[in-house]
Amino acid sequence: MKRRHFLAAAGVAALVPFHAMAAEFVEYEPGVIEAALNDGKTVFVDYSATWCGTCKRQERVINALRSADPTYDSAMTFVKVDWDTYKTHEVAVFRDIPRRSTLIVLRGEEELGRVVAGTSESQIKALMDKGL
Repeated sequence: MKRRHFLAAAGVAALVPFHAMAAEFVEYEPGVIEAALNDGKTVFVDYSATWCGTCKRQERVINALRSADPTYDSAMTFVKVDWDTYKTHEVAVFRDIPRRSTLIVLRGEEELGRVVAGTSESQIKALMDKGL
């Protein structure tokens, strides 16, 4: 990247309010979801693959909603499960996850909702709102 472009990008990033930038997802590793649930947190789980177009669209919608409303980040822990790595692991099998591009919201022992392959903002927002 040329220095002038880097400085311009850094200047623009500095002007964006911190709350307008969505927090990152926690990358799944065994025990991460259970630990958050045991701490009393609500967990939004995104089962996705890096090559999946539907997953990329879902991620853009999720990030836009998180940027628009910081309440989501204070109310939930967002976890991304790599489908290629964990599709036959208990994190997917135990919850009967049918495919990549599945989104679920968990609280305690309960699944509050699920979206499978849905990409509409209203559908994903409704799921995220269940976690509030």
